[in-house]
Amino acid sequence: MKTNVFSKFFILIVLVSFTPLLSAEDSRIIPLDMYLIIDGSESFQNSKNEAVAWINSQVVERILIDGDKLTVWTAGNSYSQVYSGTIAGSGEKREIREKLQALTVSGKTADFSGALRDAASAASRTPQDRLSYTMLITASAEGLEGAITGSSGGLLKWFRSEKYERWQVLIVATEIAPKVREAAASYMSSIR
Repeated sequence: MKTNVFSKFFILIVLVSFTPLLSAEDSRIIPLDMYLIIDGSESFQNSKNEAVAWINSQVVERILIDGDKLTVWTAGNSYSQVYSGTIAGSGEKREIREKLQALTVSGKTADFSGALRDAASAASRTPQDRLSYTMLITASAEGLEGAITGSSGGLLKWFRSEKYERWQVLIVATEIAPKVREAAASYMSSIR
């Protein structure tokens, strides 16, 4: 059991490190709970089409497989959940793509803090036999500043970013500290 926790943690790190290289053809067998937070501020308007095309191509089509769960929030002046479901074929993927295309901006700022807290709460309830993965898509420096310095700042202690011309993807590890401690303890007890 302890070795299993370490191997799941290792798989999570590999997934985080190589997101652009993954595809549905890869032989991932552990189901994934994906939490996606998308900028809903006016800053995102000029980047929306490019970012949504990337999400549809790299996340919806290449990473998500049947049995995975996806929850999507949009973060404008306030945040709201716009999709939550389990992938069970091309019908769900089509619905996700349509919902992402229909996203609209809803304010001058991006409330990433609220959406990050919801994603962290959901990630903390992810069963141990599943991977948990959180992505934040942003074009708003102002919204990101509030998320870093506000009450959700601890949720951004570890992340990886991929920058594009007018927007970026932050791979957020909301539950990384407990998993690192758990994996380290598992490893240490396995070598004793």
